[in-house]
Amino acid sequence: MKDPYQTLGVDRSATDAEIKAAYKKLARKFHPDLHPGDKEAETNFKDLSAANDLLKDKEKRRRFDAGEIDASGAERPQQRFYRDFAGGEGDASHAAQDGFSNNEELEEFLKRAFAGGSMRSERTFRARGQDVSYVLPVGFLEVANGATRTLTLPEGKTLEVAIPEGAQDLQMLRLKEQGMPGFGGGPAGDAYVELHVEPHPFYGRKDDNIHVEIPVTLKEAALGARIEVPTIGGPVTVTVPKGSNSGTTLRLRDRGIRNRKSGQRGHQLIKLKVVLPEAEEPELLAFLETWQPKTRQEPRKEMLT
Repeated sequence: MKDPYQTLGVDRSATDAEIKAAYKKLARKFHPDLHPGDKEAETNFKDLSAANDLLKDKEKRRRFDAGEIDASGAERPQQRFYRDFAGGEGDASHAAQDGFSNNEELEEFLKRAFAGGSMRSERTFRARGQDVSYVLPVGFLEVANGATRTLTLPEGKTLEVAIPEGAQDLQMLRLKEQGMPGFGGGPAGDAYVELHVEPHPFYGRKDDNIHVEIPVTLKEAALGARIEVPTIGGPVTVTVPKGSNSGTTLRLRDRGIRNRKSGQRGHQLIKLKVVLPEAEEPELLAFLETWQPKTRQEPRKEMLT
């Protein structure tokens, strides 16, 4: 993982506001939806999201600055940690602080410490491996529809992470026995993966509902039309009612996020936004100059009283 400060192009003394501003500027520049098929832009965007996720968290930023975790949020190898040692035939468990850089050093120390003891004594000491944690930036559609992502660890190992359909931002996934290896035949630790959902350029989520603002032409709004709109499951055709206005909201049933408990889907709420033609339309302008509406409109009345 790259240094998050270098990725965002800020100094280590940067304020939270400066970090946020740098991320927004670069995220708009490299967002994958603006560069379809551009793998480099996709990689840059993922690096930006991971850097921002780490630095906006005050505790993670403090730990990174102190050298306790690396840029991926994982504990650094030389960090001290605790392991549980369970007695061979007893029920008592003990917490021992491990100040060794790896299992081999700890194993050598224990062999020397118990030299001359019985084989049964050596077998008594078994330790579960250390748990590790990672941050995984994921796309909005990946959590909306579910996906499988490959997480590459600092040492080159890869983990297959199944992202459940409907996962939430900051949701923690547990990968059993995918952490550090155990000692003396003990089980490996677990890997915990925290999902950081990247913002989407036009979708928003509230509970299980998807919100999206759809632009429509003046003619489509005034006369009504059948238009194609995006959903998380693919484009669908909807009817724009005659006389629609900016702010008119349409509902697509069962086009939202699937609730993992009930199995039912939320809805997609479409908010219409009327847009004028980009180029000049002389006939439209000529008509409006002579048009006398039958109903008087006061769209700013409530704002001025």
